[in-house]
Amino acid sequence: MDHLWSPWRLAYVTGTSSTTGCIFCDAAGQASDGASDTLVVVRGHTCYVVLNLYPYNNGHLMVVPNRHIGSLAAATPDELAELMRLIRDAEIAVNEAYAPQGINIGINLGRPAGAGVLDHVHVHLVPRWSGDTNFMSVIGETRVLPEDLAQTARRLRPIFERLATGASASTTDSAM
Repeated sequence: MDHLWSPWRLAYVTGTSSTTGCIFCDAAGQASDGASDTLVVVRGHTCYVVLNLYPYNNGHLMVVPNRHIGSLAAATPDELAELMRLIRDAEIAVNEAYAPQGINIGINLGRPAGAGVLDHVHVHLVPRWSGDTNFMSVIGETRVLPEDLAQTARRLRPIFERLATGASASTTDSAM
């Protein structure tokens, strides 16, 4: 029998997550020292980019306002501008790091729309490849991710750091 190891999912499966309230507010309050144990890959003034702890695919990112707001309508103009800039930077970083064939970018507002975290708006960026849904996820209800989250963070952080300095992407925009 083959085994698929995903030890980071234990807290989720057992319901023993260490968050004290809103996971995004907790992440916003983490030290911004670039510690390797944080899932935050880059911080702006009003928003940040964080790895999804339970990713759909490697490179699954979320762009999140620091402030606990439940909708885009509640965001300030500065928050909206930075949110869009970080979404753009995340798109560039994911394309450069993973060369996906496509990217899903989306917001789920409210439980019926698929929101797993209510009342703190966030934008998902999910790299996609033809065939990334296979028998393991369809029949076995198991997603196989070949890269752990720490490696994903190490892969993406330097790209975001370069983008923050105003340097352009090292690869050209791929036609999707």
